Amino acid sequence: MTASRTLLLAAALTLGQAGALTIIKIATIGPLSGPQSFIGTQQRDGARMAVNEYKAQFKKLGFDLQLVPYDDQADPATGTAVARKIAADRSFLAVVGAVNSGVSIPVSLALRPARLAMVTSSSTANEFTDRGLSNVNRIVPRDDAQGPAGADFLAGTLKAKSVYIINDRTAYGAGLAGEVAKRLTARGVKVITNEGTEEKSDFSSLIAKIKLRRPDAIYFGGIYSQAGVFLKQLREAGLTLPMVGGDGFDASELAKIAGKSADNVYYTTIAAPVESQPATKAFGQRFKAAYKADAQPYAVSAYDAGRVVAQGVLNAVKAAGNKLPSRAQVESAVRRGSYGAGLLSGPVQFNSAGDRKAAKLYVIRVSGGKATLSTTVTVKPPKP
Repeated sequence: MTASRTLLLAAALTLGQAGALTIIKIATIGPLSGPQSFIGTQQRDGARMAVNEYKAQFKKLGFDLQLVPYDDQADPATGTAVARKIAADRSFLAVVGAVNSGVSIPVSLALRPARLAMVTSSSTANEFTDRGLSNVNRIVPRDDAQGPAGADFLAGTLKAKSVYIINDRTAYGAGLAGEVAKRLTARGVKVITNEGTEEKSDFSSLIAKIKLRRPDAIYFGGIYSQAGVFLKQLREAGLTLPMVGGDGFDASELAKIAGKSADNVYYTTIAAPVESQPATKAFGQRFKAAYKADAQPYAVSAYDAGRVVAQGVLNAVKAAGNKLPSRAQVESAVRRGSYGAGLLSGPVQFNSAGDRKAAKLYVIRVSGGKATLSTTVTVKPPKP
């Protein structure tokens, strides 16, 4: 009896080992704490939905696909430390993120020696892909596409003759503001100044300067958490002129922070309002059911980035004969892949620099605290 039990136990262990799934991890890197945690949470949950939808396909091939989120606190040093931790764990094959350009740039350098592919759903700084790194990709337009779109809206639709530009001194905000200034100047619009500020709470001195210079409009290159406070104080000071920004404004928190002051505001962004299109509306319903929260455009773009990463890894698995691929194989598969099925923003292909070959930008109007779609623009990156 003892011998029989031993044989049965040995057989069971053998079957268990044979049936064990090999773990493949995909990381997300973004701010899950601090003033930008709203964006980071949306990014994490959008990517998680995408990865969860791929689990069954991986399981059939003997793999357990997992998503592991990391908090970078929107800080480059923290993000770099997180990236090194991810690189040291060989079960990680790709990354969705980071969120902020100022974090994505150093993170990409930390991941590069490990050949870990990353696809960001929100980092727009030109520098991110201009360095020619083989592991970096993004599904969103660059600053040199988004900036001119914002400038054209200022000059064309708003008919602004003079613009006061503000930036938050980050790679994202300063880069975007610089592109806006360049395009406005080319169109003959007076750029009063391009002023950097790291102020978060008291904008009285800046507002006093704006009052003195009397611009037709303001462009703010920055994030909703800072811009919302500025906007509230701007309106309280009696200035009702239009304010334009980039996709850093694209969060419902902007209206919550600014309150009834969130009016006559426009921004360019990478995704239309969730309710504006049937596919994104359906996604929003699934997101709400899964996470008990309303989906924002950041969740939409992160979902697409998550699907691109998961499909890229799956392509590498299949190319390796349904075996565990190397990180270098995944890096190559992600860059060279052609993605379409299930994506909310349309087909995705990357050029040799990792930029999306064609992408859409949306101009959103905020009136009475409510965001509505104003217009859509198709943009392409410059040749690498």
